[in-house]
Amino acid sequence: HGYNAIALDSRAHGKSEGQFCSFGVNEKKDITALIDYLSKNENLNHFGVWGQSLGGAIGLQAMGYDKRIKFGVIESTFSDFKTIVNDYFDLHAGFSFSPFSNYLVNRAGEIAEFDPNDAMPIKYCKSINQPILVVHGNEDKRINIKYGRANFSAIPSKHKEFIQIDSANHSNVWKVGGETYFNRVLKFLDDQYISKKSLSN
Repeated sequence: HGYNAIALDSRAHGKSEGQFCSFGVNEKKDITALIDYLSKNENLNHFGVWGQSLGGAIGLQAMGYDKRIKFGVIESTFSDFKTIVNDYFDLHAGFSFSPFSNYLVNRAGEIAEFDPNDAMPIKYCKSINQPILVVHGNEDKRINIKYGRANFSAIPSKHKEFIQIDSANHSNVWKVGGETYFNRVLKFLDDQYISKKSLSN
């Protein structure tokens, strides 16, 4: 469709270096470093992010952190790291006890040298004025759709849209949404390109 795209492994994922994931705290700075590189070496100047789950959490934090990111597509992500760890504990153990899960999160932050209280996409949502699509399946058992709606509500952008994918779970938004969903995303991307051309003219 004519777009330059980079699929990157976040730190401690795939072939990227690093031992620890910081759930967006450091990864948003990695996105900024990538934009620095692309601006300098590839002469690119109009950037967007498209992320799912953890990638979506990183995307929201990056959009609030670096205004060179002009638009975003964010799928199936959480609002707050501590809350979602407690939810996962409940999902897999059958009960939740937030003092214990919070202890584990804080300990992880000590080991990986990041502040878990900063792993809070909803906090960064409050600084997002760029066009954005927030997408969530209404059958997501891992990350409840209420977190997608909470993120969406916190975003002050006048150009935002929430897309609910009926019958989709955490991992199959693309499959269930199918061509109809991708066409909506492509229209959104095209609109950002047209908007950029209008501004440059």
